[in-house]
Amino acid sequence: MKEESLKKSALLVATLASFLTPFMGSAVNLAIPSIGEQFGSSTVTLSWVVTSYLLASAAFLVPFGRAADLWGRKKVFTIGVALHTLFSFLCVVAGSMETIIIFRCLQGFGGAMIFGTSVAILTSVYPPRERGMVLGFNAAAVYTGLSLGPVLGGFLVHYLGWRSIFLFTALWGLPIIYLAIFKLKGEWAEAKEEKYDLPGAFIYVFAIIALMYGLSSVAAVTWAKWLLFIGLLGLIMFILLQFKAPFPLLNLKVFSGNKAFIYSNLAALINYSATFAVGFLLSLYLQVVQGFDPQQAGLVLLSQPVIMAMLSPLAGKLSDRIEPRIVASAGMMITVIGLLVFYFIDQFNGLWAIIANLSLLGAGFALFSSPNTNAVMGSIEKKFYGVASSTLGTMRLTGQAFSMSIVTLLLAHYVGNVQLTKDSASLLLAGSKVTFLIFAAICLFGVFASMARGKVKTELTATDR
Repeated sequence: MKEESLKKSALLVATLASFLTPFMGSAVNLAIPSIGEQFGSSTVTLSWVVTSYLLASAAFLVPFGRAADLWGRKKVFTIGVALHTLFSFLCVVAGSMETIIIFRCLQGFGGAMIFGTSVAILTSVYPPRERGMVLGFNAAAVYTGLSLGPVLGGFLVHYLGWRSIFLFTALWGLPIIYLAIFKLKGEWAEAKEEKYDLPGAFIYVFAIIALMYGLSSVAAVTWAKWLLFIGLLGLIMFILLQFKAPFPLLNLKVFSGNKAFIYSNLAALINYSATFAVGFLLSLYLQVVQGFDPQQAGLVLLSQPVIMAMLSPLAGKLSDRIEPRIVASAGMMITVIGLLVFYFIDQFNGLWAIIANLSLLGAGFALFSSPNTNAVMGSIEKKFYGVASSTLGTMRLTGQAFSMSIVTLLLAHYVGNVQLTKDSASLLLAGSKVTFLIFAAICLFGVFASMARGKVKTELTATDR
């Protein structure tokens, strides 16, 4: 009975946390025009409301994932939710665009602790035979957050202003903190006898921030290309040091000869690079080009995550019975088709075409996500669950930041660093179409990466023994 109670508590806590961050992310997209209107911010500056959170989360995911393996996944998770909640409250009272971006960055710091531990906790508690199903429910929570984000976020922005989104997020975090402290029994620190690689963590964080900030700013800042180069050198130095470290921050043995782990993570990176900014672009398109208010735009964007939430548990169960690479690769191919269709967005007659295509994208992403996560977590030893979870999370967040970087570059080229108005609608549309075409090409490459992972079921069985 204790084991079943622990399973239920872990699933409840992880599910609530998995709802939290995607809800805020999709809801913030609806608030972008309102924030820009209040502070008179340019398109490029507004993109940093999203990018700053992703940058901080991606940079600290692996360091906190390793910390969780050493010091306890529950401990790191609980601190992360507390920080995320605190800085959500501070975003409510932010008085300038600069303070919003700073608080969003610090919010991402807490988000990294959540991303690096929630899936690892679930994988620690549930046996391999139940893993796909549970990860499917977890993915459904993510997509429920994405579903309610546009609807509830649009409602909140329309009637209560953009600050209400951050207030809702902060209030949602409070019960998660309570449940994690009093109901989740266990720490799950399989690597507690090992030492933390502090120099490796510093180099890794610096390299990731330099790479991602350089990529995001290359269109606006002349010295950004040098920052990209420094970040690349830092990443190379980090990898070389990890081979020599007695207790490395990122154990590269996890990657060595493990095709399932390598290509599943690569597929995740590519998939998120090609899909994350779709909501951002369509939010701008619906509000700037079509003239919808935030609530109306949110209702249109609802179709994609609803399909994701409905299909994710089914996709998770399928990956327990069928090769995960088959299910995930089919999902990515569907996503390619959906992105190509959006290239012709200016020829759509009515909103039903947008809603139908968003539903197609939702189906593709649902079929990809939980089977891919199942493949990653089933391909490594139990003591590396935190690192594996945070590595996958890093791929996700790096892909999301890269997706926003592509949008920032193209909008800076087509629209310029000016405030979005109805006068710039045609330029926004042109930039969006090119972006969708690039995303489709990136996602097509991801289909091949997904198939290249090989027979994952064989490796999962070997790991379970």
